[in-house]
Amino acid sequence: MESLVKFVQDEFVTRKDFPEFAAGDTITVYYEIKEGSKTRTQFFRGVVIQRRGSGSSETFTIRKMSGSIGVERIFPINLPALQKIEINKRGAVRRARIYYFRGLTGKKARIKERRH
Repeated sequence: MESLVKFVQDEFVTRKDFPEFAAGDTITVYYEIKEGSKTRTQFFRGVVIQRRGSGSSETFTIRKMSGSIGVERIFPINLPALQKIEINKRGAVRRARIYYFRGLTGKKARIKERRH
């Protein structure tokens, strides 16, 4: 049964080519918003907290600070409204899911940049 699901996902779900990114990276996600008959592009820039799932059901969570309030957003990797993903900074973290990042403020909330 799982192989049938994987076959359908591979055949019928169109994959966009996004750059490789991981937890700790700062990325900008451009996505389309429909308001009535109009559409516009909006971006969400923040730190990747986690990537979860695999294949067409994969999602990633981004966290940004809006003033003094933390805002998190979960994006499915196959969201048709996703237009592009830009990597602004590669982060050097030692975990795949950096939930501890939610509790950090000020200078402690900075992530070192990873060397290429």
